Amino acid sequence: MTLFRQINSLLFGLFLVVMTSIVYFQFTETRNFMMQQMKSELNNTSTSLGLMLKPHLETGDMVAAETLVNVIFEGGFYRKVTLTWLVDNKQQKWENEVVIDEVPEWFLSLDLFEAQKKESLITSGWMQLATLEIEAHPGFGYRELWRIMNDTLMILSFLFIISLIILRIRLNKILEPLNNIAIHAKGIAERKFNKDMPLPSTSELKDVVISINSMSGQLKKVFNTLDNEVDTLRKDSLVDKTSTLPNRQYFSGQLNSWLSEPGFGGLVLLKLDWLDEIHSRYGFQVRDETIKILAEQMQQQLPKIAESTIARIAKNEFAFLITKGERDEITNYIQSLIRLVNQEMSKAGCEPNSNFYIGVSERLDDMKPTDLLAQSDNALQQAIKDQETLKWFDAKKQHKYTREQWRTKLSHAINSNRFVFQWQPIHHIETEDIIQREVYCRLEVEKQVLNASVFMPYIELLSLGSELDKCILKSIVNATLLVKTHEPLAVNLTSDSVKDPKFHLWLSRFLQSTTNSEKLQFEIPESVISSNLEECIALCETIKEYGSEFGIDQCGRRIGSLNYLQQVKPTYVKLDQSFSFYSKTEQNSELCRALVNVAKGLDIDVIVTAIEDEKQLRNFKPLNPYGYQGYIYPPVEIDPHER
Repeated sequence: MTLFRQINSLLFGLFLVVMTSIVYFQFTETRNFMMQQMKSELNNTSTSLGLMLKPHLETGDMVAAETLVNVIFEGGFYRKVTLTWLVDNKQQKWENEVVIDEVPEWFLSLDLFEAQKKESLITSGWMQLATLEIEAHPGFGYRELWRIMNDTLMILSFLFIISLIILRIRLNKILEPLNNIAIHAKGIAERKFNKDMPLPSTSELKDVVISINSMSGQLKKVFNTLDNEVDTLRKDSLVDKTSTLPNRQYFSGQLNSWLSEPGFGGLVLLKLDWLDEIHSRYGFQVRDETIKILAEQMQQQLPKIAESTIARIAKNEFAFLITKGERDEITNYIQSLIRLVNQEMSKAGCEPNSNFYIGVSERLDDMKPTDLLAQSDNALQQAIKDQETLKWFDAKKQHKYTREQWRTKLSHAINSNRFVFQWQPIHHIETEDIIQREVYCRLEVEKQVLNASVFMPYIELLSLGSELDKCILKSIVNATLLVKTHEPLAVNLTSDSVKDPKFHLWLSRFLQSTTNSEKLQFEIPESVISSNLEECIALCETIKEYGSEFGIDQCGRRIGSLNYLQQVKPTYVKLDQSFSFYSKTEQNSELCRALVNVAKGLDIDVIVTAIEDEKQLRNFKPLNPYGYQGYIYPPVEIDPHER
């Protein structure tokens, strides 16, 4: 029961006690008063009537005596009058029934008034003439008592209703700060740090509000400090100080992580020998400033053309990892890059289109990081040898199908539910229990089973992500995968689904109609969240509404703040695979530890990924993550006949 209801109930009870006491007091006092009044009236009437009857009794005028009694009796104040003549013991009686129109029968049946009788002896000197017995009629008492109690109850009821209204308004006003405190405290528990609450007028609540505001501010500082620590460690270990671009270590981790997942794009290596000329002419400060300006221009303009990671990997060398782009987009990207370099060369007084070289290679299926780097480096060395600005590595890449053929074949396979599922267990770091199974899907196209690394680039390219996710979820339910395991199933959502409002509505209906929907967990890449935060928040609210959970994949891949974690509030995060590829320096361990601490501070479970052996697992155990995943326990086929 809420505090408001408790106080309301208490005051309501007290009011009822007071009102009942008043009614009881009023009732008893009125009843006693009416009884005394009837008794007094009865005495007066008995005395006066006896005196008036005396002359008629002396003369034996029975008619006159009867007339006199009738006059008094017809007033209705008496229930019974009995006149007994002592001469001949003749008795005359007058009676009225107890019937009162204004008073209900149930009230009359309570017998609130005892019978009031008065008997007197009428004498003449020493002679006894008659006896007179008068019984008072209770009707007047009942009528007055009913009227007074009725009026009293109406007035008290009116006052009661008015008091309740005033009490409710006043209690709402008094308890409003307490309600705000509860909302604020709940927000703190959910790691939402809102602005400070205003101080209430109630002195007892002022100290509470001051304490809550202070606690909220301190916790906010703690989380901001952790976030700043992560940012500082990233800059110290993964950012080149001169250009403020990611360094070679960060680039290597991103390259490994990107190639371990489905994707399409390429790698561009840029060598700027003219920077040595700037150094010899103007010194290292001018050279460093030139590098910084060029890096800023690259970061501002190039990612608009194609999604990419730009890094400075050596003194005069830059790498551009285009993580989502076909050959035409890569070509446009390189043209913009050449234009930017020429602009800076002209500003520095150098001859454009000279003393810089570019080597380019495209990603192929099942490519290793060393292969892609070697191809781009070979193209770069060939450009230097031939003194040409640009060289592509000719990998003789052949496309099996055209884009439209891919669209037709993929759409047919998706709509026909040609899915072949695998799942990979995620283990608890301490107990080794399975805490989750991540579902992977392959597609059967023309009787050939294709891995996600083959078809997912075309799914993204052709914007088929929403349709793919819908069919995967329906197939998971139809294949009773939710029944085949006790652990939650994690399903990766594409960026198309996150950005599509129609998918949000479909998912809402799907979860509502699905049994065991609470066993579904959805994973969204960090890059998708950072670029579509509002859509992600809306989708996550839909997921949580029906008891499902969601996590963030590739957490820590971006160099930036983790404030988005407070906004989307995931159940868990999976650290980017690049953390497993970084060299095991103390600085990188501290960066990983800081990321884990930020997540734990927000009550978010942390799962490390790309764990391939026990040795690698031991490196992460001191960080105390929640779970781990990788080819130490590889994906396994799901038996469609297993129950």
